[in-house]
Parts: sequence; structure tokens; C-alpha cells
Amino acid sequence: MKYNSIFRSDAFQDQVIIITGGGSGIGRCTAHELASLGAQVVITGRKIEKLEHVSKEILEDGGKVHFIVCDNREEQQVKDMIAEVIEKFGKLDGLVNNAGGQFPSNLESISANGFDAVVRNNLHSTFYLMREAYNQWMAKHGGSIVNMTADMWGGMPGMGHSGAARSGVDNLTKTASVEWGRSGVRVNAVSPGWIVSSGMDNYSGDFAKFIIPSLASNVPLKRMGTESEVSSAIVYLLSEAAGFISGVTLRIDGAASQGTRMYPLADATNSYSFNGFHRAFIPDVLKDELGKAEKENDKSNKKGEST
Repeated sequence: MKYNSIFRSDAFQDQVIIITGGGSGIGRCTAHELASLGAQVVITGRKIEKLEHVSKEILEDGGKVHFIVCDNREEQQVKDMIAEVIEKFGKLDGLVNNAGGQFPSNLESISANGFDAVVRNNLHSTFYLMREAYNQWMAKHGGSIVNMTADMWGGMPGMGHSGAARSGVDNLTKTASVEWGRSGVRVNAVSPGWIVSSGMDNYSGDFAKFIIPSLASNVPLKRMGTESEVSSAIVYLLSEAAGFISGVTLRIDGAASQGTRMYPLADATNSYSFNGFHRAFIPDVLKDELGKAEKENDKSNKKGEST
């Protein structure tokens, strides 16, 4: 069984694409999809165990993968990683800046070190990777970069440090698209909303117990997104079909970032998830909630069949 992508099976044949944070979550999913489309994927991350596991999966599925342990917060490590990719594969066609992370906290409780750590993890790292990809290869050969940001347009209460960093990534994307357009480099970003991903298991306490299970109720489509729905958007932005798209941040959130609190959200119908990832799994924190939803859907379907 292979990844069920909607794209042509050779759409990225022999292209070399780096996916940071490729050892889990959306990065893992994107690496699988790009590999299934013919790309030579290079996944990076800080934990070799995760990278080895995902590499084994991709090889079992017939894809081409190479992994490099790299802490994107360290400028020299980023320089060395990009150089290694170019030396080994002779080029660099695309970069997916997926890696990042944060922790829940109100502003008044965030220490200087905590704030700096999240900004460095999400904003500084993205800048280092973009700059080195451009300077070491794309300035002379062109290419495509897709950055990861988040739904931060209305602020990010409970994660103000991440909101500040992700807003910076959005602006960095726009700036680079203008400055690097002369080199044929397209720079875009994706802004996932609430996605069913393994990253949700990194949270604990009340945030995991109460907030995460309630997220779907705040989406007009009344569901959470899948890793595949984010991956397919990233793949599109990397593809030749998006050749005239640059400087865009694409929201993938089921319209959750739209509207106001004054507008009540009705129950939704006819909204179905796309899940092309054959190795996807449900995070532990959502297993009970999604299990209930599946049972309700089964009841509704059986009721419809009997009428």
C-alpha cells in the first residue's frame, strides 16, 4: 500500500527536496507524499531515532530518502546541512520549513528564556534555512520554498510567543518572495489550523484534556484537518502548477480563522476529510473524541439508509 496522492506519480521525479522536522507529524506525511511522487527527499530533525524510523518507512514504500541530524536553531549546523545535501545530490529544488514547536502559556507567565526559545525555534531557524538554501544554490538555479506558520491573525492567546514568531515567518515569506523573485525563487507559506497530528500528544494537563478535544466545535466545517490536507497544499505550492504563485500564505483551517465570536456556528454537514496517508495514525489525545464522532457518523448513515 502506498501514499494515495492526488498528484501525478512522477510530478517530482528526481527533484531534491528538504523537509525539516521530517521525523513526525506533518513533516513525516509530506516526506512520504513527495517520495511517492518521485522526489529524493531529505528529512532533518534533532532526534536520529525518529529520522531512522521514517526513512525505513519510505524505503519500504519504494521511495528515495536521506536523513541528516540537524538542529535548525544552530546557524552553522544549517549551513553544513544544506552544503551536505548539495554535495551529495548535486542540487536543491525545494525546501519545506516544517520544523518548529511551542508550549502553552499566558503572556505574563512566559520567561525571557522561554520566549527566546520559541522565537528561535520557529523564526530564526526558518530564516537560517531560507538564507542558506538561497545563497548556496537557489540564487543561481531557482527553486521553491514553503514555510510553516500558523493561525495568528487574531492573535494566539495562550501561545503569544509562537504567535509573534509565526507572524514573523509570514512577513519573512512575503519579503523573500519580492527580493528573490529575480532569481526565479518562489517563497510561500502554509498556515494550518487544528490538524489531527502526532504533535498533539506533546501537550498535557488541561490543554490536552479539555482544549484539544473541543477544537473541532470551533471550526465552521465542524471537524479538524488531516496531515494529508496540509501536505497536499505544500506539494501544490512546490509544484510547477504553482509557478506563478509567490508571497502567499495559504490558510488550511476549515475557515476557523474567519468570522467573529458574534456569529454562531451551526452543525455542519457534507464535510469529509481527505486522508491519503496510508501510515497516518490518530494521536492518543484524540482517540476517544474521534472514536465517538465515527460512531455518530455510522448511526447517521444507517438511519439514512433505512428511510
